[in-house]
Amino acid sequence: MKFLLTSAGVKNPSIHNALVDLLGKPIAECNVLCISTASYALPNGPVLAWSFISGQESETPMTELGWKSVGVLELTALPSIDKERWISWVRETDALLVNGGDTLYLAYWMRQSGLADLLPSLRAVYVGLSAGSLVMSPNIAQRFVTWKSPTGDDETLGLVDFEMFPHLNYPTFPTFTMAHAEKWAADLRVPGYAMDDETAIKVVEGTVEVISEGNWKLFTP
Repeated sequence: MKFLLTSAGVKNPSIHNALVDLLGKPIAECNVLCISTASYALPNGPVLAWSFISGQESETPMTELGWKSVGVLELTALPSIDKERWISWVRETDALLVNGGDTLYLAYWMRQSGLADLLPSLRAVYVGLSAGSLVMSPNIAQRFVTWKSPTGDDETLGLVDFEMFPHLNYPTFPTFTMAHAEKWAADLRVPGYAMDDETAIKVVEGTVEVISEGNWKLFTP
């Protein structure tokens, strides 16, 4: 699977071009599925989910990019649907657009639904936004967690071998400064990228490339 892991969606031409390169064809020719499950673990989850799905969130552009079609893949519904039916949906789609919210909640439902096991074999491009990106890391810092799993599990999916500190220096997030990123980095066991909302990370067959028109920093353990 190919990954485009963003802090805040497809924010600038560089990230947009990287997405088109991964897709291998124009956005207008691509059918996608969006996943907003992570939103529901937040206090204003229903509003966030609607904004993402409907393309009404201008600060995190994802579904409003001009896709041929956009469908909604709700992970909490998948266990009650015939497995072969929804697997055909994700195998046929050109991209999965995965919204932010609570990372552990997203990881839990990716596992419970069976999507986590399927991801490595998909041809689709995985496009993450905030928690939708962080869930691919091997671990998640507690500062990014608000939900506690009923199983006690605190692991993410580990489909990439680095961690991320998103929304660097975002004006209304006072604990997302470089000074806080450096404290976060002190506990890293794998490389970590502090990245602002103008930055994304492209991963193809294990090769990592930073795509940015903003600020970012690589920390090593």
